[in-house]
Amino acid sequence: MSNLKKSAKSVVTIIIFTLGSKVLGFFREALIASNYGSGAGTDTFFIALSAITLFSTLILQTINTTLIPILSDVETQEGEKGKLNHLNNFLNTITFVAFLLIVIGFFTAPLLMKVLGKGFEGEQFDLAITLTRIGLPILIFSSLVGIFKGYLESEGLFNASAAAAFPKNIVYIIFLIFLSQRFSIKALMVTAVVAEGAQLLIQIPSLRKLGYKYKMNIDLKDEYMQKLAVLIPPVLVSVAISDLNNMIDKSMASSLAQGSVSSLNYANVLNNIVMSVFVTAIITVIFPMLSKEANAKNFDGLKKLMHTSLNVVLLITIPATIGMIVLATPAVKFAYQRGEFGQAATIMTSGALVYYSIGLVANGVKSLLTRVFYSLKDTKTPMINSAYALGLNFIFNLILVQFMGHRGLALATSLSAIFTAITLLYHLRKKIGNLGLRAMTQSSIKIFISSVVMGVAVYFIYNYSVTAFNPSRLVELVIVFLSVLIGIAVYIIALYLFKVEELHFAIDYAKRQIAERKQNK
Repeated sequence: MSNLKKSAKSVVTIIIFTLGSKVLGFFREALIASNYGSGAGTDTFFIALSAITLFSTLILQTINTTLIPILSDVETQEGEKGKLNHLNNFLNTITFVAFLLIVIGFFTAPLLMKVLGKGFEGEQFDLAITLTRIGLPILIFSSLVGIFKGYLESEGLFNASAAAAFPKNIVYIIFLIFLSQRFSIKALMVTAVVAEGAQLLIQIPSLRKLGYKYKMNIDLKDEYMQKLAVLIPPVLVSVAISDLNNMIDKSMASSLAQGSVSSLNYANVLNNIVMSVFVTAIITVIFPMLSKEANAKNFDGLKKLMHTSLNVVLLITIPATIGMIVLATPAVKFAYQRGEFGQAATIMTSGALVYYSIGLVANGVKSLLTRVFYSLKDTKTPMINSAYALGLNFIFNLILVQFMGHRGLALATSLSAIFTAITLLYHLRKKIGNLGLRAMTQSSIKIFISSVVMGVAVYFIYNYSVTAFNPSRLVELVIVFLSVLIGIAVYIIALYLFKVEELHFAIDYAKRQIAERKQNK
């Protein structure tokens, strides 16, 4: 099987698994919204969970980014057996660090909540501390999941990582359907801990097939551990800054109208669907290929691969941005509006979604460019750019929140993402030379015009149908679905007429696959 075919198959598989888990994730969020609403209780829960997620994401993303090249290096020097031996050293060391963070977090929870939940007082403040302490064991499970995820992906096994969110969401859903009525929101945090650990159920069978056996060994002097230690700090800071942006937004939102934190959270979940399902799938598969080109000093190959990947990311994120803006209100309505989540919450959440969507393209470009820098073993440049973005986000927050409330916080996040993407392009051009930006700009303009045509079609089809028929909730959902399908068709036709290279390549590839299957029959 060719590299192209393997890559395409891996991307499609990750998309399918991730899309399925996201559907469950939306169901989970909808159940939380229905059972707990959008008020003081959920604001407190999401702030506490965000505080814990800040550290767990640091561990998970940092490990996943740095571990893969280190494990590849080990395999080259010592073979598969050596790779397994070093894996246990990484696992035990990082898990021990996570345990220390839990101890520190337990005692510093009040201070953390004073910073992150500055609008919380009295019982709400006490509840935030309690929820944070309950959720701290998530850090241990995040460490285990992160280490095993990095190892499995270094072996080219992406399915277990993509499917890990299934048991996580199922644990949530079981609790929310059968037990949430009998227990308080504290039990929801306990469920979050159990759900995080449930991801291991998917990873363990794959680990056993590869011959992994746990051993209790810690060797801080190991050369590969030291290499990992050198790579980790800049990545750690970059991830921390990204999460800190979210925490700053939620901290400032906690002082706004009740439900502002929850609205930002629900909107962010919807906005991230494109990133987590499609863009992440592309980046996950392309990262090892970028690293291979960089290690071989084949910068022409790296640029070509990056150029193609960027165009694919733009093909997805630009129309997704237009679609999110046009259908923000119905998207929030059908995702969340039921039970305790009313019309007012829908208006607040859809407003945040529109302004989060503005930064969708930039976030996709930023994620890919960051991996390009990591493949070049440059972890400092993304860190520095993230620091600039943090400061800019804070300044925009202070200005925009005065006029736009929680929507201003969402817009500030998007503006800082756009700034980061532009500066990363600038620094990458300085590092490896001409990136072919002129050709990419021409392609981007074609994609943008096609997306606008699509957006206009969807807007008029949806609004005309709703106004003309005054449909029931179910019929309106069908109208939304049909509007999206027609919009996709219009978009593809427009891309074809504009002769966008990636679309024609995809069509030719599909034709070859169909022809091959006919011959095999």
